[in-house]
Amino acid sequence: MKMLVRGVAATAMAVMISGCGFWGDSEEEIAPNSLVSFEAEKSVDVLWSADVGSGLGEKYHQFQPAIWGDRIFANDSNGRVQAFSRKDGQRLWDTELELPASGGVGAGYGTVALASEVGEVIALSDVDGAEQWRAKVSTEVVAAPQINSDLVVAQLINGRLVAFDRVTGERRWTYDNLVPRLTLRGTSSPVVTQNVTLAGFASGKVVAVDNAKGRVVWERKAAIPQGRSELERMVDIDGRPLLADGRLFVTSYQGRLIAMDPRKAQILWSQNVSSYRSLAAGFGNVYVSEANDFVQAFDQSSSASVWQQNALENRSITSPVALSSSLAVADAEGYLHFMSQVDGHFIARYKVDSDGVLGDMLSFENVLYVLGNSGRLVALKLK
Repeated sequence: MKMLVRGVAATAMAVMISGCGFWGDSEEEIAPNSLVSFEAEKSVDVLWSADVGSGLGEKYHQFQPAIWGDRIFANDSNGRVQAFSRKDGQRLWDTELELPASGGVGAGYGTVALASEVGEVIALSDVDGAEQWRAKVSTEVVAAPQINSDLVVAQLINGRLVAFDRVTGERRWTYDNLVPRLTLRGTSSPVVTQNVTLAGFASGKVVAVDNAKGRVVWERKAAIPQGRSELERMVDIDGRPLLADGRLFVTSYQGRLIAMDPRKAQILWSQNVSSYRSLAAGFGNVYVSEANDFVQAFDQSSSASVWQQNALENRSITSPVALSSSLAVADAEGYLHFMSQVDGHFIARYKVDSDGVLGDMLSFENVLYVLGNSGRLVALKLK
């Protein structure tokens, strides 16, 4: 398997790194684990499915849908954005931007936002998909913009955070962070609360920025680069930081999983974990999809390892998603794997998209929403 990297040595090194991405045909590729047999304890009930468009395209896009109220929003690589009823999948509107999209959508407070491959952040009305504004940024945006009642915040691949007025599109503030020469292909999406934006960067740094003025509230190193080569020193934070139970959890590639006090920027505990995926929480645990595709649960308070599931090694799994008492991940062959949050044993499996699943899934009110690589959006439940 190949992990996509960017930087001066990206072309040469991309073929050398194992991890996320598409499975190749080379004999040197590490074969994914075969599917293990188990006795299913639950079945999967598909509530509805809908066609979003042409899917992810040929580039390494990881599109994730977004939910606001009773609607779910999704896009394809050609810039087609659609809104659906969460209840029955009815298509509510369909907008063609006529520009290729580079990331998924963010939604909130009447606005749906995404970015184009030509370096534009675009805001649409969540009521009818009408364009509200476009704003030019300095480089590509591959993560979905995030929204609060005042701002649309985009994280750029050059290490910048840019905040726009949600209504007018006027630029409010910019935060700059130095990016290493060699990084993973991707960025984390910021966590935008009402007062503060929290973001992780390819440098291994986590920052809190005041939303009103754009000033830095605090900065903290979540991972320390180690090793002699640029490859060994990669400590990208590509997974979205997680706020849960008053703590901020952050994980990094070739780095560690940390728990922080988000008000004091104090690190409460850390564990050596390598991951470029977002985190999930439930049952007092924080869940990680590791770079080798092990799934691990850590106690949120003590950092103790609660369980580890290694049967999905090298299957290019997505970030974990908590769904009722289960935990779900998808893989590059399009299988959904459901595990118990208690001990990590498998309880169900379902093939949702023959083209695979790269983008992260969403869980809302015990319904799992999956956007497959083919562009098929599926809502399902365990029963």
